Amino acid sequence: MPDVDSVGKLAVYRGDLLALSREWTGLHDEELRRRAVRAAGERDVAALVRLTTAYLAHAGGSGVLTSQHTVVAYQRGVRQFLAWANGQAVNLLRPGRHDGQSYVNGLLAAGRAPAGVSQRVAAAAALYRALRWAGACDVTPFQDVRVPQDKTPGIVKRPPYSEDEMHDVLRVADTQARFLLLLCAHGGLRISEALALRWEELDESARRLHVTLGKGRRQRVVALSTSLARAARDYRAEYGPGGREHLDGNRTTGPDRVFRFSDTETARYHLGKAFRAAGVRFRGFHPGRKYAGTRLLGQVKDFGRVAAHLGHESVDTTRRGYAALPVDDLKNDLIGW
Repeated sequence: MPDVDSVGKLAVYRGDLLALSREWTGLHDEELRRRAVRAAGERDVAALVRLTTAYLAHAGGSGVLTSQHTVVAYQRGVRQFLAWANGQAVNLLRPGRHDGQSYVNGLLAAGRAPAGVSQRVAAAAALYRALRWAGACDVTPFQDVRVPQDKTPGIVKRPPYSEDEMHDVLRVADTQARFLLLLCAHGGLRISEALALRWEELDESARRLHVTLGKGRRQRVVALSTSLARAARDYRAEYGPGGREHLDGNRTTGPDRVFRFSDTETARYHLGKAFRAAGVRFRGFHPGRKYAGTRLLGQVKDFGRVAAHLGHESVDTTRRGYAALPVDDLKNDLIGW
């Protein structure tokens, strides 16, 4: 799939989704049903993945605006379910009454976390919605399945970077790595949002930036910390228009883009070098967002404001996985009682 971090490539990606949906919607109903039945009967994984993707693009909640990340996750989940179904000799068009729950139980017994199991079930359920959409069957094997709720908060299972870890990495990070890390750990940006940033959306003098390609197509204005604004200024001096490195031969994005690369793996490589130099284990980009959420909550004591900073649609998302108050947070408030 094309990279959705750039607007031009985003248009290509959406065009590909539209073309893929038309591959199936352009068929007469009987031919659509026949092809879907044949794909299921022959266990044609590639065809079933294309069918599910076409369904998401045509009849899914976001249609052709469905993000690349979501599409890839569903495609992977469909392949995983089909591999299981093949091993269990499940009849795809006439699954047994217990097959849906058996899939869930098998994943749980193999040690899969409930959150990951839920994602796989969502993909498998989308496959069956696609088959019903094509007229190939009318079964709903995942309608009543139960996935146990994980009671452990996400911030406990996958905690934020600590103050000491942040200090150690920022002390040795170069201009680019420092700016990228602070976008996540102070600005609270998702890595996709950081890599999609354009120079016109960044105003370090006013200490704010504009996220235009946020999750769920939501836009927001993000306030910059003093450290992030200074890191942005340093980065602009080196890599911005007219900067010392702005015409280097390694750029893979347009000159209006802040970063010279747009893929997450390249970002992981550059940031990983700073973590290794500091002797700190790199655990991904999200622990940076969780650092932002936890530190900000400790100051403002308002989940709603923290959720707005992180770009969460629901405060519950922030509360469950991105910010937590210290266990003795009320200690000073109770003095004198």
